[in-house]
Amino acid sequence: MRVGVIGTGRIGTLHATILKELGVETFVTDADTERARSLAADLQIQAAATVEELIERSDALVITAATSAHAELIVAGVDAGLPVFCEKPIALDLETTRQVVDHVTRKEGRVQIGFQRRFDPGYVAARELVTSGRLGTLFVVRMAGHDPDPPHDDYIPLSGGLFRDFSVHDFDALRFVTGEEVVEVYATGSVREYPVFEEYGDIDTGVATLTLESGALGILSTTRRHPFGYDVRMELFGRDDSGVVGWDDRTPLRSLEPNGPGVPPDPYRNFQDRFRKAYTDELAAFLEFARGERDNPCTVVDAERALAVAVACDISRAEHRPVRLEEVS
Repeated sequence: MRVGVIGTGRIGTLHATILKELGVETFVTDADTERARSLAADLQIQAAATVEELIERSDALVITAATSAHAELIVAGVDAGLPVFCEKPIALDLETTRQVVDHVTRKEGRVQIGFQRRFDPGYVAARELVTSGRLGTLFVVRMAGHDPDPPHDDYIPLSGGLFRDFSVHDFDALRFVTGEEVVEVYATGSVREYPVFEEYGDIDTGVATLTLESGALGILSTTRRHPFGYDVRMELFGRDDSGVVGWDDRTPLRSLEPNGPGVPPDPYRNFQDRFRKAYTDELAAFLEFARGERDNPCTVVDAERALAVAVACDISRAEHRPVRLEEVS
């Protein structure tokens, strides 16, 4: 199988590296042609001069370009008859997202969206705990997402904001683990440390409460700064059991108890470090999906529904009120 990767930034470099490790013939291209050539030389793979050339030479497509290009590239891949993997999001607005969903549906396209937490062993175990019935009645899901440092200033106005850029992973993971849809949100946020976020109407600290179909509650806290590393967790509390995802000997936290553990010597540094295995398993699943060996593990509809939760959170924060998902769906 020949797989073309569009975009050779941070995540594109990671995906191209993993694809080569998986034994796939890999091509790369980028609007920055020199960067694409440099990555191709480093990985001893081939660079294509244009997207059109890459599509022509590929059996499947992996899109890791800038978010603003995702929708157009998905459509191009589907129209070329290729299986497509695209990093989240399809787009930062629901209208464009729904246009792509409609196009993929009409064309019977095969498109997998990159929510890698669906392949993390902890989140998979959490889903099994819920779906097996061992958790019993689900009461609360508590989620935390903390980046080690804020993104580069140039990225902030293009990101879509904290809830759409960062927390959308938590919203998808909540749906994946519980098997339920969010029906109402209440969100708030503030700028606590980095004034540049305020310039673009964004926040560096946010909190959201999420009501699920069953009446179970989700609680999310998220920040753009964590002094010890990359910290992403999910805690589940039920009638018969409880558990936590993201708690191991590299979790960047310290106990304040007199005899509790301190900060680990090698805490998770970034999302690539924390989810490296998940990214590998995600792309391995895409290759199986592209070959027709398995169902799609994360559809364009999944992406639309996670984005709808993020959009509802933005409305809630702006208007200081609960927002029903039916308002945006």
